[in-house]
Amino acid sequence: MKRQVPSVMNSTLNGKAHTGAYLSSPPPRGMEVSRQFLRLFIFIFGSLVLVSYAYGVSHASDKTALWGGIPWSQAKFIVPFMFLAAFGFLMYWWTILYQSEASVLADLRWPWGSADGQGGGRLLLAFALLVIPSALWLEATIYHIDHDYNWTAFIVVGVLMLACIGNIMMGLLAYSAWQDEIPGGGLMLLGSVLLGIQVILFDGIYWNLKFPW
Repeated sequence: MKRQVPSVMNSTLNGKAHTGAYLSSPPPRGMEVSRQFLRLFIFIFGSLVLVSYAYGVSHASDKTALWGGIPWSQAKFIVPFMFLAAFGFLMYWWTILYQSEASVLADLRWPWGSADGQGGGRLLLAFALLVIPSALWLEATIYHIDHDYNWTAFIVVGVLMLACIGNIMMGLLAYSAWQDEIPGGGLMLLGSVLLGIQVILFDGIYWNLKFPW
């Protein structure tokens, strides 16, 4: 009677190692963030930014104090850049989440790295660092003005710095998209620059320097 060779040995003899169904699939990758999730995230937290500004201005005891040490003669020239920053963010948001293919989102990378399918996670991190602190900034500032504790100043500066970092990260992702000649990469880069004029230059640097801490 012919002896049966085990299938594992057969596969080894044939040069094709059989490792079982549980090892035949590729190793799991990190959770991929979809466009739909990012759209929902921006809808929720972007709305919170607008609500926080409307509510903050409505109940602030001294609205002019929110400008810190910036006189109105200068502030009136800064106001148009606020709208320009909003336009820049919307340009970036519309381009990457509505105009671009899903594969473009997945391929977003840092300038020093390569595309690995985790671009959605990188963009989520950048968006989160921008919009969540932005929703907290005005209330943190009002609380500091009303109470003037030493530690409250660190909260105000901290949320502004986080927003600046988020803006920079958005710019880095846009720069890589522009380098890779991705359609819309130039618009994303322009949008992050317009946003950065307000967030980084006027809020993160100039407002902090002029505020009477």
